[in-house]
Amino acid sequence: MSDPYAALGLARSATDKEIRSAYRKLAKQYHPDHNPNDKKAEERFKAVGAAYAILGDKEKRARFDRGEIDAEGNERGPFGPGGFHPGAGGFQGGAGFGRGGGGRGGEFSQEDLGSFFSDMFGGGGFSGDFQPGGAGGRRRSMRGADRSYSLDVSFEDSVLGTTSRVTLPEAGTVEVRIPPGIEDGQTLRLSGKGASGRGENAPSGDALITVHVRPSQVYTREGRDLRATVPVDLKTAILGGKLVVPTPKGQVTMKVPPHSDSGTVLRLGGRGVAEHGQHKAGNLYITLQVKIGKVDPALEEFFAQQNSTQEA
Repeated sequence: MSDPYAALGLARSATDKEIRSAYRKLAKQYHPDHNPNDKKAEERFKAVGAAYAILGDKEKRARFDRGEIDAEGNERGPFGPGGFHPGAGGFQGGAGFGRGGGGRGGEFSQEDLGSFFSDMFGGGGFSGDFQPGGAGGRRRSMRGADRSYSLDVSFEDSVLGTTSRVTLPEAGTVEVRIPPGIEDGQTLRLSGKGASGRGENAPSGDALITVHVRPSQVYTREGRDLRATVPVDLKTAILGGKLVVPTPKGQVTMKVPPHSDSGTVLRLGGRGVAEHGQHKAGNLYITLQVKIGKVDPALEEFFAQQNSTQEA
């Protein structure tokens, strides 16, 4: 992948929202589940995931735009424009060298020397990063880069917790455990599910899954408590009775006390965000909203008589 912006079909001025939108659209379009045995779609899916791993991370995107890392998230060589000048002076350090992403304060780091000797002697004596003290140099193991992804979950799954199967470009299909109470924008880390490491026994990077919670049409959340507004008929509001109400786990029947006006709040203990670790289950608060509905003729006649009596 030469340009992550091109992989997502975006301009370099794209906003974070446009990047997320493009990634979700393309990842869905080229997902292996939707394109079985399609190698081209599989490669496109991987390219889209790798592009989002760079552009979906603000720090990595900034480093890529500055030319400090390449499209794969790897550090670029230390010798950028003005960084290395052959001639009488040999190496020219200072600020020009620092722009390559290697040395600091005009000094060569071990990584800078490794990259230089690897480039200079790639066909011969040195293989990998330069390590002083070894016979002819030796390869240095490097941990793989982290990869960033996004995952949409329903409001109900976010408060109850769930396990979701997702397909990652470099790790295949894995299970992601969504803990009860996760909030929109929080990130889950899957150890070892990122880019492969370099060198013998080098560990892989991690997959960073940013969770996006879809808003609910029924509930609002306040900490670990939930709130919902439920209609109640006039008869039940006046006389009291049973009312079927929704909860994230399914419908339950609750008792409505007599003379319950609109705005009356009833509590269902433990029906909010599910218990998790040291956090107890939250509550669900039901706000009643009286709805007249179909009027009983006898009730209408009663009110008419009351009105005539008052006017007389």
